[in-house]
Amino acid sequence: MEKETCPFVPNTLLGLAGGIQYRKLKKASQDPKKSSAETLRSILRYAEHSEYGKEHHFSDILQAKTDDELFALYQKNVPLNDYEDLKPYIDKHRHGGENILFPGKPVIYATTSGTTNEPKWIPITPKYMEDVYGKMTKVWLYNFIMNRPKVFTGKILSIVGKTKEGEAPDGTFFGSVSGVTQQNCPGFVKKLYTCPFSVYSIEDYTARYYVLMRTAIEHNVTLIVTANPSTVVELRNNVNVFFDDYCNDIEKGTIKADLKIPDWIREDIQQTLKPNPERAKELRDLKAKYGTVLPKHYWPNLQILNTWKCGNTKVYLDKFAGAFPDTMLHQEFGYFSSECRFGLVLDDTNNTVLFPHLHYYEFVAEEELESENKHFLQLHELQKGKRYCPYVTTFAGLYRYNMNDLLEASDNFGNTPTVFMIQKVNGIVTMTGEKLHERQFIEAVRRVEKAMQTPLAFFIGFAVLEESTYHFYLEFADQSTPQSVADEFVKNVDKELTTINVEYKAKRESFRVKDPVAHRLVKQSFEQFKEECIKEGKRDGQFKILLLMQDEARHEKFKKLILK
Repeated sequence: MEKETCPFVPNTLLGLAGGIQYRKLKKASQDPKKSSAETLRSILRYAEHSEYGKEHHFSDILQAKTDDELFALYQKNVPLNDYEDLKPYIDKHRHGGENILFPGKPVIYATTSGTTNEPKWIPITPKYMEDVYGKMTKVWLYNFIMNRPKVFTGKILSIVGKTKEGEAPDGTFFGSVSGVTQQNCPGFVKKLYTCPFSVYSIEDYTARYYVLMRTAIEHNVTLIVTANPSTVVELRNNVNVFFDDYCNDIEKGTIKADLKIPDWIREDIQQTLKPNPERAKELRDLKAKYGTVLPKHYWPNLQILNTWKCGNTKVYLDKFAGAFPDTMLHQEFGYFSSECRFGLVLDDTNNTVLFPHLHYYEFVAEEELESENKHFLQLHELQKGKRYCPYVTTFAGLYRYNMNDLLEASDNFGNTPTVFMIQKVNGIVTMTGEKLHERQFIEAVRRVEKAMQTPLAFFIGFAVLEESTYHFYLEFADQSTPQSVADEFVKNVDKELTTINVEYKAKRESFRVKDPVAHRLVKQSFEQFKEECIKEGKRDGQFKILLLMQDEARHEKFKKLILK
């Protein structure tokens, strides 16, 4: 294992830059109402003379004498928006238009999946990139030091999307904001990454993950950053398959010749490698000692693992048990999407700290989501333990934008409520009015799993409207589990759902929802599903899946994974 490096330089420099932004955050959090009003005014002034600003009377809104009047005028003049509402303005930008949603043009588009076959093109302005992403990244890196001062004594394994995937009609590139953010990190942080940026451009799924782990397992990794915890599970599986190949490559300073890696990327990677027989021997000795080699064995000094832990990603966390060093902090990645960097988690809770001096937030209580006359709450009005759908206004052209998520308010940071992710609002399935929540399905499965003492490796459910039937797919940890047990398992899940959801109970008793159907899944079903999706063009960093859906396209993929 390579020696630890001295963290003095990164800790000092990040302490200075991040400390300044952290203090600004703390100050803004003392009076969230005042900070929210100041931010809204700043955004409106910034976009006042844009096409959208003129159409929606930003100049008139700015005449408000009080904060309450400002909020009221904004709600009166600016409609609620989802992506399709803003798409005509974004399309003008994509084709070269300036001063449409904001001054000038976007510097990049973040692309993500939308409700149609065409992806969303989320514009990112130079101001948002510098004043929001830039400042929040400084706080984020500072947070790592505050939680684990030795976090930068080793290398960083960071998994992001491809920075540039293509260009808009006017030549502005689109790609992964996480990739751009990583490239914009301070130079002394970039030197700590285990692999060059070119690795994220490897198209072949197997090859990309091989290179990520081959370059990382050679080093003393002290920080892992990747939003999706399923990616960490896959990296571990990759070790089990290719461990001997890693050792051979590390010993010789090479990369397997049979991997599908473009020549220019292979050459770029090769420049960072050299023979390391000492590390190869260490790894082989670990395998001889433990048999199954885990991250706690090859990365014993790991300080922080940073992934999503909230929402439906929690189902993957059981796979982390006992695999990592006991002293490691597994920190929640935070509420972060392609649309905006909503906030950051700064401690060992799952609570996202909001930045009222960089975004303007509005909220609708969960019980009013289906109301035609929604009441919009300001940040300071949130109550701990209650759930809300957030709407965000940014310096990048999103105005009263529906994030379509369900958040729960938690403890205050200063005087500002924190939040954590519960699920997507569309994680609710209803065929005949039962309104079955994804989290209710997960809870029911977990109850049965415990009661029957029959562990699952993965599970998912689909509502088939034409049949008025739920199909539940189960990957048992023991692949020899017979269909009869699967049938019993699903029958018990059905019973649990009737105790959790009264509407589901009523619809089942009235036969409007039929008996659910059980299916057994092959081994590593989720991994196979994900691999197919990525081959079709989905990006790993943005890969998300609800565990309860009404989606026949995805349902068809799981039908192919039924255990025969």
